[in-house]
Amino acid sequence: MDRLTNFVKQIRNKIAFLPTIISIAGLVLAFLMIYLEQINISSYLIDVAPGLVIDDTDTAKTILSTLIGGLFSLTVFSFSMVMVLLNQASSNFSPRVLPGIISDEKHQFVLGQYIATILYNIFILISIEPTENSYQTPGFSVLIGIILTVLCLASFIYFIHHISQAIQVGNILIDIHNRTKSEIENIIKQEKEKSLDFPNIENWEEYEITTSGYFYGILHDNLLKLCKENNTKVVINLFKGQFLLDGTIGLLTEKPIDEKLKEKIMDTLLFNNEELMGQNYIYGFRQISEIGVKAMSTGINDPGTALNTIDYLTSLFLVLMKKWEYEYVSDSDSINWSSTKCPTFSEVLYNVMATYRQYCKHDITVMRKLMHMLKTLTSHVINSNQLKDIEIEINELREDAKLNIENKRDLSKIDTEFISWS
Repeated sequence: MDRLTNFVKQIRNKIAFLPTIISIAGLVLAFLMIYLEQINISSYLIDVAPGLVIDDTDTAKTILSTLIGGLFSLTVFSFSMVMVLLNQASSNFSPRVLPGIISDEKHQFVLGQYIATILYNIFILISIEPTENSYQTPGFSVLIGIILTVLCLASFIYFIHHISQAIQVGNILIDIHNRTKSEIENIIKQEKEKSLDFPNIENWEEYEITTSGYFYGILHDNLLKLCKENNTKVVINLFKGQFLLDGTIGLLTEKPIDEKLKEKIMDTLLFNNEELMGQNYIYGFRQISEIGVKAMSTGINDPGTALNTIDYLTSLFLVLMKKWEYEYVSDSDSINWSSTKCPTFSEVLYNVMATYRQYCKHDITVMRKLMHMLKTLTSHVINSNQLKDIEIEINELREDAKLNIENKRDLSKIDTEFISWS
């Protein structure tokens, strides 16, 4: 079941996922209507509601041909709009926001509806066959085709509205923030049902990872079953999102294991040749940081967006502070059988701050906002280590400000309370 769930998650982010399913539904509907026409449903409806049924063959063929041509144009235009959207998002914000836009269900649904309606109309047009000296006219099926096309036009209007909203940086930031926050909160919720009890791993057996690629997760149920069957605990000494080369020491076991068991454990680790955005909450911090830094580039020059990104990062850091430094695979008795390394609060904070300090150190407004974020975090620390890490970043921020901001009045306000003037 774990493997099936993982497979669904991977294909779910593909732009062709929903369109393929909906297109198949369009084909099924077409064959269903062809069957109903063979049992003369149109003749029955002509007797009941003649105004709803098209009984002229040439008119039916003309209408279907027109609908198919129009929908092809509509589909091409809509796909072109998506490509423009992706290109603009990649250029102005970050290439890493593309998976979130591509996997948007609303975009996929509209494109799928177009293709399904085209296929439906094509097969209904093909089904118009000569019967002796006349043609069998699928009048009711043509009516359904017209209704589906009208729905496509309504979806097109919605599509234009939604796509114009999706490209706005504010909506992109909100989506990344909400998705990342939800991922962290789900992990914290699971942690409440577990314990921190895990043996010391100082003298455990070490094994090499024999696969190259980006590590992005574990098949929890499969790994738990292997650990319990062989009565051994396992440490996955890897970070999610880490790129591994063949030969990296990444697997530790409580007792020696044979090559067969090692391969089975390796099969529970998930690797990919490319980074899978959305599979790891750390990407949320990375995406928001990249949008903020790119906004400060000379080509875009949008410090307001940089300030907004810091607000969302502050919110995410407040949640991240509550998370454990390890993720555990536990059984129903809350016994931890496996642990996986996670980026610590200190590491994530440093990476974010180092990025902003490098590209925003000349802008007093952004520097003050960063200082405000750090001071806000100090009032929500969970332990003394977090407070120490934040104080280090505060000192580094002050040093960079002194070296890069020449105006003494600006420097004097680096520690004052930040009040947005926008």
